[in-house]
Amino acid sequence: MKEMTIDYALRATWQAVSKMYNEEAKNFDSTMAVGFTLLSISRSMGTPSTALGPKMGMEATSLSRILKRMEEKGFIYRKPNPEDGRGVLIHLTPLGLQKREDSKNAVLRFNDAIKENVSEEKLDTFFEVIETINKVISEKEIFTKTTTD
Repeated sequence: MKEMTIDYALRATWQAVSKMYNEEAKNFDSTMAVGFTLLSISRSMGTPSTALGPKMGMEATSLSRILKRMEEKGFIYRKPNPEDGRGVLIHLTPLGLQKREDSKNAVLRFNDAIKENVSEEKLDTFFEVIETINKVISEKEIFTKTTTD
């Protein structure tokens, strides 16, 4: 059996999680991307549209399509940003708040299921490893260093 690489394990796991969330979201006439967006919008103050992409790690064009679909479904509305006349704040409608709650419940159910099957110690180690991976990536030196064997 070939050794599993870290990136393969991350990618395969994320694909499984994404598929699981999308299957659940279908029950609510939604998608995982919409649910993730709903969870990224402030419940009370709205969120600048320009802040959503970076917050979610998503390209502006993909996010624009999602926001347009969410607006058409009545989940969100846009208002001019009073602090930045060029910007727009994304706010949740009452329906959007309900869909946000549905998304939050799905995330919490997933977390509870994992916590029932993985010890707290192993979860702590998992988060330490994830933190280290992100730190190594953010230092942007992975492919700039030369290795010597």
